[in-house]
Amino acid sequence: MYLLIGVSIQNNVAIFMNKYELAKKINELEGLTNDEKSELFQLLRSKKKYGLVWEDKPEDIEQRMLDDQPVLVEVPERAILSDDAEAPNHILIEGDNLEALTALSYTHAGKIDVIYIDPPYNTGNKDFKYNDAYVDKEDAYYNSKWLSFMNKRLKIAKSLLKEDGVIFISIGDDEVSQLKILCDEIFSRQCLGFLPRIAKSGSKQGTYFRPTKDYILVYCKNTEMVKGFHTKEFQVKEYPLVDENGRNFRKAHSLFQASLDPLRGCKNQRYYIEAPDGTLILPPGHTMPLENEDAAHIAPATRADKVWRWSYQSYLAKKDRIMFSESKKSPLIDSYGNHTDWNVYEKKYEDEETDGDIDYNLPDDVIYDYLNSSATTYLNNMGIDFPFSKPWELIAYLIAITEKPSDITVLDFFAGSATTLDAIMKMNDGDGGHRKGILATNNENNICEEVAHPRIYKVINGYTTIKGHTQVPGLTRNNLRYYKTKFVPRDKSPKNLRNLMALSTDMLCIHNDTYIEKPFAGKNINNKIARYFESNDGTKRMLVIYRAEAIQALVELMKEEFKNAESKENGKLMVYVFSPNGYAYDDEFEDVADCVSLCAMPDAVLNAYRRVLPKKRQAQLLDDVAEETDSEARTVEESDLFQNQTYTMAASEIKDNREGGDE
Repeated sequence: MYLLIGVSIQNNVAIFMNKYELAKKINELEGLTNDEKSELFQLLRSKKKYGLVWEDKPEDIEQRMLDDQPVLVEVPERAILSDDAEAPNHILIEGDNLEALTALSYTHAGKIDVIYIDPPYNTGNKDFKYNDAYVDKEDAYYNSKWLSFMNKRLKIAKSLLKEDGVIFISIGDDEVSQLKILCDEIFSRQCLGFLPRIAKSGSKQGTYFRPTKDYILVYCKNTEMVKGFHTKEFQVKEYPLVDENGRNFRKAHSLFQASLDPLRGCKNQRYYIEAPDGTLILPPGHTMPLENEDAAHIAPATRADKVWRWSYQSYLAKKDRIMFSESKKSPLIDSYGNHTDWNVYEKKYEDEETDGDIDYNLPDDVIYDYLNSSATTYLNNMGIDFPFSKPWELIAYLIAITEKPSDITVLDFFAGSATTLDAIMKMNDGDGGHRKGILATNNENNICEEVAHPRIYKVINGYTTIKGHTQVPGLTRNNLRYYKTKFVPRDKSPKNLRNLMALSTDMLCIHNDTYIEKPFAGKNINNKIARYFESNDGTKRMLVIYRAEAIQALVELMKEEFKNAESKENGKLMVYVFSPNGYAYDDEFEDVADCVSLCAMPDAVLNAYRRVLPKKRQAQLLDDVAEETDSEARTVEESDLFQNQTYTMAASEIKDNREGGDE
């Protein structure tokens, strides 16, 4: 009966009853457990009149998180640190991005300015894995698995965005329609743009058309909070060229666009252009103009006869608006059909970017530049083999058009080869900014260890190109901190809560941007009792107290520390205290209340996780864990507080959750 009713509701068989009537009938059914009725009510509430409906296929990682919760633990030996105290701290997380996003739901809820992701396109050609198995087009749940995968991650991603935050999502033909509807639902139709992008000059892989494009979907949390986009940061500032009249201009779009269909309204767009050396050049093809002279034209005969973006009439009227660039890889040919060393581009003048009420600074809704091939060439020159990467210039362009300040935080949770962080560091180098990047990627095929991390290392420290052996200087004003995901059981036993507190310390450092561990008030604190951290420049401070019994002794140290005027000027000390019942010991800190901000742990993490972790079907959690066993409870003497004394923790309190027998 349970199965039949569930199917009936799902397939609109019971369309003549309203939800209230159905709910009453479900409640009156005999032979069903409360859990079964609860699932029927949940199905009834989730019934949609419009939108995507798919079969939710649980992921292995989601099943694991029914019992265990992820934390981020730093791998110090993989850190890349700068001597510059003002260098931004970037984060690279190795682990499933659902684990990483869950952890970030505590450290960065409502803190992210821009998200860029390049998820699997789900082409069926071994580009998307679900539960460690590739999904092909013969899979009955081909779309459902991908939608279920994206739905979970995008919902958390939305919660990480600031109110004026923006997300850019690259996607291909296979899932663009489904993704658009999914994003409309998650982001409440707060869509800013649907941008086709010319990704490549063409290939031989198409069935009916040669694939040249993909798409970028642009959404935000609240359109009323997002300013208009402008091509300011990465285009308007670059007018390095000056014409004979003293006007500044830049190289803009190529006049040749491979994706144009020559047989659709382009009969006047195949013609010769005379290059600076007198060569007559035109797009590739076999049909040549009859006259060997500038602007001589001929209609394309087949789709192989490529065309310019302008008609020959426009070219004659705007010849002074084009410029030439030498290139050994130019697709253009000469009048003999040989490849030339010239490319042709349109000029963009700085003084023409605005005209009356028309804002020419608005970015185009089609992206012509930044072909993927340039990214492949760039990585190969670094000595890194990674196909299908996006050009860093594309990511920089997308970040730039948002016109956000130069100290924003950018997230990419499909980080791949770390292109997003490469773009961020180059932007900071260009304008002296302090943008911070957070990247997350799994380590499938060692991508995090052998592609993403080495690339970041080379960008920061410099490298020699494979071709030409040119020395590329490093962008040394950057810090990278490397993290792995670990797990702590969700059962709220005393040992699990203490373990969560201990393993969450690195997340607290991320949350407060305090990574430098130091003595507190001139004392070397026993790190099993408390740890003290500061930011690079010393303006942010954090104390983590693992044993509440030490509070009194630590407060006495604080009194001495806060007598120092400089210490007070640095703002309040952030204090995290282990408390199984959520009490932050406000009374115990009364004497220094004006100088500290208190937070009970791990309650703060658990509250954040409660919103994103999968719900346990049969919760078997302890309601009261404040009372610890006699073997765990003890008084911390002042002599225990400092590192020159031996302090023994119960083995249960330092349990290591690493898998696979790691030490």
